[in-house]
Order: sequence, then C-alpha cells, then structure tokens
Amino acid sequence: MARILAFDTAGPHVSVAVSDGQILDEAEIEMARGQGERLVGEIEASLRRADIALNAIDLIAVGIGPGNFTGIRIGVSTARGLALGLGLPALGVSTFETLFDTKSPADLVSVAAPQDQTYVQKFRQGRAEGPPQIIDPLAPPTDLLGNANQRVIGHRAEDIARPFQAKWEEEAPKRIAAHMAKVADARLPGLDAPLLRPAPLYIRPPDAVPRSGRVA
Repeated sequence: MARILAFDTAGPHVSVAVSDGQILDEAEIEMARGQGERLVGEIEASLRRADIALNAIDLIAVGIGPGNFTGIRIGVSTARGLALGLGLPALGVSTFETLFDTKSPADLVSVAAPQDQTYVQKFRQGRAEGPPQIIDPLAPPTDLLGNANQRVIGHRAEDIARPFQAKWEEEAPKRIAAHMAKVADARLPGLDAPLLRPAPLYIRPPDAVPRSGRVA
C-alpha cells in the first residue's frame, strides 16, 4: 500500500492525515489565520504519531480548493516544495472530492462560497463531469440538473435540488485530509507521471488584485 501524506489549508483550518491504505493519523485544527506558520509543525507531528518518516512517504496529496485564496496557496506551495525536495509525486485533490465516497453516484457536489453563493461541480462515480462554477443556490441554472433521479450533496443542497425535485443530502467538509488520502489512494493506480505539479482551483477572481489589474 502507498504511504500518503495529505494536508489541506483551503479553509479556516489545518487538516493533516497520514495513511497506508488505512488512516494512521489525522488532525483537524480550526483556525481562521496563521495556517502558514502551523502547517509544517502539524505535518511533522502527524508523521511522528504515525511512526512514518517523511522520506518514507510515497505520495503527497494537497487540497487545491475551492476555498480561501491565501490558504490554497499555502497548501499548494508547501506540497510543491516537499515534492521537489523529496522527489515525490504530488496530487491535487479538490474540496468537492472530499464530500463523497469515490464510488458515490452523486451528480452535483456543492461547496460554500462567499456572498451566499455556492461552488458546484458535476460528478459521476467519483469522476468530474465538466468544470466547476459558482451559482446562486436559490436560483440555480435551469440546465444544472437533468432529472429528478439525480442527487445533490453538500452546502445548501436542499435549495439547489428543490427546483428540480431532485434528491439531496446536506453535507459539510469534515475529516478533510483523511478523505483526501482516500481519494488519492483510489486515483494512484492511474497516475503515470513521476512528478506532478498540483495547481490551485480558482473559480472566482480573488478579492484583491494587483494594481496592474491582472488576476493572480
């Protein structure tokens, strides 16, 4: 079994997990800021509790969002640095993927977004179908779901499903890194690149942009 180090700072938290086919250790620390100063220490502590050395890890899984821009950058840059220094593959896992089992038939996954909106992405049997988008959960696009047999899972799921008379399940991300490790383990057999470069998943432009007007 692959030994996986997973971590996420895309939200107001530091989430870390270590697995080798099963979760050996996990930690979920709620914090609105300061993730950059806390992350490395939590990684070291989790590896120590799991009794696995950093150089014995086979794969790094990192949360790529959607979520807080600064938090996503902290996690992704840390994963890239560790992967480069250790010569390991690094795999990006979205917040959407942490909300359901990889064998789930969920058709639409929703994640909380600013200003009472939601990020949504279509999935089938654990695979994304189309790009994510941001919507008003009280006025979802008329073509968002095809029929009432489909299911919505995640933030404001009932509101999104109601116009389509679809099934729904309210769910918030939890045990984030542990779910990321399971997703990474399921995707590992299909990885053919020796080194991967995870990239942030940005669905909306950041609140602050450079003076040139360019969006980072």
